[in-house]
Amino acid sequence: MEYNADNVFAKILRGEIPCKRIYEDNYALSFYDISPKAKVHALVISKGMFTDYNDFVNHSTDDEIAGYSRAVLKTAEILGLTQTGYRIVFNTGRDSGQEVPHLHAHILGGEKLGINL
Repeated sequence: MEYNADNVFAKILRGEIPCKRIYEDNYALSFYDISPKAKVHALVISKGMFTDYNDFVNHSTDDEIAGYSRAVLKTAEILGLTQTGYRIVFNTGRDSGQEVPHLHAHILGGEKLGINL
C-alpha cells in the first residue's frame, strides 16, 4: 500500500477537514471518531506519512515512535481512561478492515468493553 497524501487524515492534518481535537504535538493529532464504537472513541493519527503500523515501525525514527506512543498515552489520560482501562487498536492492511491508509490508533473506553475484537 502506498501513501496517498489526499487521504482523509492527511486532509485533517492540513486543516482542510475539521475535527474535534483532543491533543496535538509534533508527532500526532488526536480527535474524536465520528462513528464511535464505544462510549469513548478517539483516533490518534501520526503527523508522519506512514500507511500503517508496519510502515511506521519499519521506517520511522526512534523519536517518532516514542513521540507517537506518548501522544497515544496523553490522549488516554486527557480522556480520563487510564484508571479504568482502555483498548488501543491498530488496523493494519486490507484484511484487518483498515479504511484509511494513514497510521492511526483507535482508543476505545469509557465503559466495560467486550472481549470480541
